[in-house]
Amino acid sequence: MALPSKLTHVAKSGDARMVDVSAKRPTERIAIAEGRVRMMRHTLDSVLKGDAKKGDVLAAARIAGIMAAKQCGSIIPMCHPLPVESVSVDFDLPVLEPDDDEPVRLRVKAVARIRAKTGVEMEALTAVAVAALTVYDMCKAIDKQMVIEGIRLVSKTGGVSSSTKHEGRNPK
Repeated sequence: MALPSKLTHVAKSGDARMVDVSAKRPTERIAIAEGRVRMMRHTLDSVLKGDAKKGDVLAAARIAGIMAAKQCGSIIPMCHPLPVESVSVDFDLPVLEPDDDEPVRLRVKAVARIRAKTGVEMEALTAVAVAALTVYDMCKAIDKQMVIEGIRLVSKTGGVSSSTKHEGRNPK
């Protein structure tokens, strides 16, 4: 894969800048991102039973991810503040084998949609990151070995590139 010859967020002078999208026309844009929280099986069991001391882990993580996507332009310096029209955060629960002491991976997936002049991939990525961080925060007292991993853009549609699937190592 060839790297772009010019960074879009750096002016000719070398100064950071926000990309000018004023001449672009709005199109429907969708971005899908994912990541994983690796944890011990007993941690996931606690999440699923709803007996984590801080409350309903998945509900809190879903809400945190959605809220974060809506604030992306405020927390990432060169992101355009976008009126995100739809964000969903979902979790794929791993199939657990009986008496398995191996770590398991909880998949976090976010889908962000908008009709705008610029993409919504940073919002989807931010939703995944903050949802994963929320799971981590709510379970850290149970599991000191948790790891957040594999946060990536899976695909995006809309705009000039129209449709892009992002290849790369797919974490298991």
